[in-house]
Amino acid sequence: MAGTAYEVNFDGIVGPTHNYAGLSWGNLASQKHRHSVSNPKEAALQGLAKMKYLADLGLKQAVLPPQERPDLATLRRLGFTGNDADVLRQAHQHDPRLLAAVYSASSMWAANAATVSPSSDATNRRVHFTPANLVTQFHRSLEPPLTAAILRTIFPDESVFAHHEPLPAGTWYADEGAANHTRLCDDYAGPGVQIFAYGRNVSEPAAGPENFPARQTREASASVARLHRLEPDATVFVRQHPEAIDAGAFHNDVVAVGNQNVMLYHAQAYADSAAALDEIRRKFSARCAKPLFLIEVTPDQVLLRDAVETYLFNSQLVSLPDGGMSLIAPLECLQRPAVEQFIRKLIESDNPIQSVHYLDVRQSMRNGGGPACLRLRVVLSERELSLVHADVFLNDALYGKLVEWVNRHYRDSLQPQDLADPNLAKEARAALDGLTAILRLGSVYCFQK
Repeated sequence: MAGTAYEVNFDGIVGPTHNYAGLSWGNLASQKHRHSVSNPKEAALQGLAKMKYLADLGLKQAVLPPQERPDLATLRRLGFTGNDADVLRQAHQHDPRLLAAVYSASSMWAANAATVSPSSDATNRRVHFTPANLVTQFHRSLEPPLTAAILRTIFPDESVFAHHEPLPAGTWYADEGAANHTRLCDDYAGPGVQIFAYGRNVSEPAAGPENFPARQTREASASVARLHRLEPDATVFVRQHPEAIDAGAFHNDVVAVGNQNVMLYHAQAYADSAAALDEIRRKFSARCAKPLFLIEVTPDQVLLRDAVETYLFNSQLVSLPDGGMSLIAPLECLQRPAVEQFIRKLIESDNPIQSVHYLDVRQSMRNGGGPACLRLRVVLSERELSLVHADVFLNDALYGKLVEWVNRHYRDSLQPQDLADPNLAKEARAALDGLTAILRLGSVYCFQK
């Protein structure tokens, strides 16, 4: 990849059916707030405000539309019949948890949408996309077909963008996308080292309770690397520490975050930390010229429990246009004294991280996702950038349209029993119909065809 390249954040728009059903086993925040009253309008506006804040910092920011919810097609596949209201009523009577699953707005966490590799790392010099199959959670396993269609719509030129099918839908190849993947490099245009974190290797026998909530397998990560035409010297496979998984770090981005030549990680992030870090150092030095900053956070500085509860490592680590890096952290980090103190010392230390911005994404946090969960990172050259569907890039005009759209279509509160209301399904479809018009995406949803 010659010339200039950019890391673009594609944030998932929070859908109009955002609710707290507690569907994500192993996600402590999701379980803690199960059956609480949610505020879809506030959630969507918080997400948009975060996007606008990053755009105002000079970063390139774009949006991804939410999934079609409720997923009535899945309910019909499961044998529920009649008109839409009949299907929803039958599903609610049969199993309210199933109804909550097909209403889930979990696609807001775009870090799980796919794994993306830039053209500078791929031997065929194309940008590669593999939608995550998300097979370990039923409500998320419904997402891949539409995710793949949306990515093909936004990145349409297949001579430049390589779109792969999700991995086979079995637990051997359980794939949770970019939440278990990061890339280190000198600058975005140059070659880099891609780090794939996994929870278990299916060739090994189950060895304890950590194997169930571990949502990424080594086999899945290795398959994505092959599909993306990555050379062995450009990839590192590291295993998450069982203690981190058991503590609620079901994705690696709950205990580690990287950007360019900096990786910030908890001391309990990896099972064989010394060997993993040695391999990262060695491969980075062979491909990159800048010094590598591997910043370990010890339990004496931040307890693993505090890291998980505040989503310190689920902050976005971004490179600012005028130089230096900034941490985009959730407000919860500011409100936990030990974490706030660590961040303050971090930005005063000798490393590229020079500032922190605390943002309110509380509606997402209560359901188990911080700032980094809400975005999919895509590195693009100037030419590649010019070939992306232009209407998804956030500017002042689009931000204003989306805020007005949310205020017109979203409810202020949503309780568990509201999911049985057929009017909610109608409202959600009307909202998505309006969104595709704003983003000029065409008929991407089933109800539009």
